[in-house]
Amino acid sequence: MYLQSEQLYHIYNRGNNKHQLFFNRENYLYFLRFVRKHVAPCCEIINYCLMPNHFHFLISTTEYSVEEIRIGSLIMNRLSNAFRIVLSSYAKGVNVQEKRENALFKPKTIAKSLEDGDANYADTCFYYIHQNPLKAGLVSKLEDWEFCSFQDYAKLRNGTLCNKELANQFIDFDKDNFLEESYQMIPEEKLKFIF
Repeated sequence: MYLQSEQLYHIYNRGNNKHQLFFNRENYLYFLRFVRKHVAPCCEIINYCLMPNHFHFLISTTEYSVEEIRIGSLIMNRLSNAFRIVLSSYAKGVNVQEKRENALFKPKTIAKSLEDGDANYADTCFYYIHQNPLKAGLVSKLEDWEFCSFQDYAKLRNGTLCNKELANQFIDFDKDNFLEESYQMIPEEKLKFIF
């Protein structure tokens, strides 16, 4: 992933051939533990959502995120390496669990900069990430999807993975009307700019 410091990125990947990534509740929590250990120290996580066959993160990079490091013969930035570790470690565990040998994730994790163009890209991405489970029919209420930062922003749990203070600087949302704003579906034409 090519990244620049002090920018917002929509980071996402999916199961290889759109296959399932998470098979039970513990799988989601296992993945999030790796994210907390490896990704969170390298950037500021604004929000996230884990879906059965893909994931989304909205992150803000820092100087540390983009610092180059050498891994064997490869040179990569710290955040790319953190995602590499998360995906490979998680895949090893799930492949043992599911008795499978094929690649679990698509080979390339995408990092789409939200800095170019419309100032509302960050807002669009933020709400889109939280709306994923509802749009996919996994829940009838956003509040019901556990593997997403929505419950943290809706004050239904006290999650610490996301930097909610920083989100307030980047995302134009009204804390008093957060639930109502979150249910306003995003027009399809706005979504093309976050991918």
